[in-house]
Amino acid sequence: MTETLTYETPQFLQKLVGHDLAGLKVVAESCGVQVTSRDSWVKIEGEGKSVSAAREVFIQLEKVRRQGGEISSAMIKLVAESVLSEHGDEPAEAIHALKLLTSNKKPPVLAKTRGQISYVQAMRDNEVVFGIGPAGTGKTFLAMAQGLHLLREKQVQRLVLTRPAVEAGEALGFLPGDLKEKIFPYLRPLYDALFEMLEPEEAERMIERGAIEIAPLAYMRGRTLKNAFIILDEAQNTTSEQMLMFLTRLGEGARCVITGDPSQVDLRRHVKSGLREVVEILPGVPGVRFVHFLSKDIVRLPVVQRIIEAYDRHRAETEKAKAALKSGA
Repeated sequence: MTETLTYETPQFLQKLVGHDLAGLKVVAESCGVQVTSRDSWVKIEGEGKSVSAAREVFIQLEKVRRQGGEISSAMIKLVAESVLSEHGDEPAEAIHALKLLTSNKKPPVLAKTRGQISYVQAMRDNEVVFGIGPAGTGKTFLAMAQGLHLLREKQVQRLVLTRPAVEAGEALGFLPGDLKEKIFPYLRPLYDALFEMLEPEEAERMIERGAIEIAPLAYMRGRTLKNAFIILDEAQNTTSEQMLMFLTRLGEGARCVITGDPSQVDLRRHVKSGLREVVEILPGVPGVRFVHFLSKDIVRLPVVQRIIEAYDRHRAETEKAKAALKSGA
């Protein structure tokens, strides 16, 4: 069976496959068909059921694109998985329902994997959400987008971004510059994510008027944060005391998201990570939700996913060998 889909311009088709021919390959491999493209058309060849599935993938991608969403390889994988699943859900509708508007001048932020969809939904439904998983899964980026969305919708009055300033081999006192200059490198990733979602002038204006605050975790002590959306990033580098201090800062109308990767703890030896401890204490508490990301939720270069999977395999084998050594001792 053969089916040809035609679009208004070659440029629209390019946007539909994420400006990358690899997007066509994802559809072809996912649905078990051959896909060829030229100018503004796509030809799908294969068995009837497979061709129908591939056509539906393109239909859903078109809906996402026409609703203002940017298409990426991760998005194409998500849509293909959804179409081929037994649930029969409309991925475009689910993605559109959870879109996050951060600025008038920037495109909406969309979830690109099933893990990200669960994460955004969790942030909408719970006061405290933990996003736990490897780098590149969008934990901080989506939390920031959710915070800006709530700020824009006037559901909170300010966005507070914080992370622990862990001294990775260098004491702050020996770093050059004043306190602000010493602390800035620790907070740089938060600024980078912020400026990706807002125009520079808009971001600076919101910071100046206090609608957005970026500060080290130590600055949270003694405060009560009301009507705010608070993000604690790199939470694996908090101590047990710091984590409890942070969680008890929440005041009326506040919501918070805590993100971290337990495999990247920079604390001194024998200091227990507050994130690792909280995973043992808080599951099942009403209003608290844990979302665990997998390597397949990584939305960076595919090679990053493969690197992390290789590390996970190596660590699992090392732990297994240690356990075998102990049992034999």
